[in-house]
Amino acid sequence: MKIKLFTTLFLVLVISMNCQSQPTGTVGKQMEQIKYNESGCLFTTYKGLVMAGYQGWFTAEGDGSGRGWHHYQKGEKFEPGFASVDFWPDVREYERTYKTTFKYADGNTANVFSPYDESTVDLHFKWMKEHDIDGVYMQRFVSEIKSERGKNHFNKVLANALKAAKKYGRAISIMYDLSGSVSADMDLITQDWEQLQTVFKLFDNKENPTYLRHNGRPLLAIWGVGFNDSRKYTIGDIQSLVGKLKGSNGKISILLGVPYYWRSLSKDTENSTLLHTLIKSADIIMPWAVGRYNSDSYKTVAANLSEDIAWCKKNNIGYIPLVFPGFSWGNLKNDKTLYNQIPRAKGDFLWKQIAGAKMAGAEALYVAMFDEIDEGTAIFKTKNEKDVPLNGDGKFVGIETGLSTDYYLWLTGQGAKWFHGNKGFNAKKPVRQN
Repeated sequence: MKIKLFTTLFLVLVISMNCQSQPTGTVGKQMEQIKYNESGCLFTTYKGLVMAGYQGWFTAEGDGSGRGWHHYQKGEKFEPGFASVDFWPDVREYERTYKTTFKYADGNTANVFSPYDESTVDLHFKWMKEHDIDGVYMQRFVSEIKSERGKNHFNKVLANALKAAKKYGRAISIMYDLSGSVSADMDLITQDWEQLQTVFKLFDNKENPTYLRHNGRPLLAIWGVGFNDSRKYTIGDIQSLVGKLKGSNGKISILLGVPYYWRSLSKDTENSTLLHTLIKSADIIMPWAVGRYNSDSYKTVAANLSEDIAWCKKNNIGYIPLVFPGFSWGNLKNDKTLYNQIPRAKGDFLWKQIAGAKMAGAEALYVAMFDEIDEGTAIFKTKNEKDVPLNGDGKFVGIETGLSTDYYLWLTGQGAKWFHGNKGFNAKKPVRQN
């Protein structure tokens, strides 16, 4: 009887083990890694790319979004003395613009743009192509897509961007910004991401041939992981989110936007080794450098670049340094001392970072930002400092005298050429010939 029972148990165990190791069947399908057909895809790796962040959050009265002067206004007003932007857009090439109550010194009305308009986003992607910038990460702010009106806006801007990216052959990827999020929002992100794949056919090679891929899978970015600024979600929440998004079969690749001091778990970073565990489950990281140094302190602060890159290579993780042209948020913070808080120095500061990243061994760049005029990091066309509108007892900051309004697009494009493998670039900032 004991021998019979033992034989029966042995057979059950063998059958059970065989079922678990089968490459086919339910269990096998769950564990098997998804393999995508990438024929027709123009961007199958982040390596060699120079891409910018695209906020896309501005709206204007009369643009159809129903959001008023969102991200232009201050305290429900957008008029002299009440603005959240420090730079003013150069709108001379836009097909459609919107009148404001701001005036230039000559009395003419100052207009702004809205990315809710398809023609606006088309122009922005046209500029990317003209200046050899590879593409953008479309910011998707979790705190804004919670409302129907906010979600409709960002869906419209994304639709505009996907169309323009295809038209001009620019890389595009989606980045969820977790600022203002809470733990419960992780489910919202998962649901929203699934909807975007369906509504926009994100992974259809013909419909969206420029959606960025990496490690054989579509790339999704999540920004705001591991900061020590009292966020209302945890590293554990993000670990669970990444697990759901990737799935057991590796549905997508993940880029994580992390604090600048992520490796040492100091200063802007939560002091928890769980962050390193999370990072090792991702495919790429992008440390947030905005405001972490200026031109004088860059060499000292950024001395960690080579070691950061070495750590990531050892752990088989991609690394993308962030560079930015300067920083200014006097109007946003109602503090005149914060105008030009980190000066651009006619591009010297931006090029110092581009060259520093390249010579440290970086394989790609994230540029903050394409259109961020609230915090003065925009590289797209904005007014020169001598041509900005009046702003009550405040002011607007502009592109430096002697530079064309597209100068920072051009300089970023020079960096892109360097990362594409072109010769002739070094630590000395390029001189524009025309």
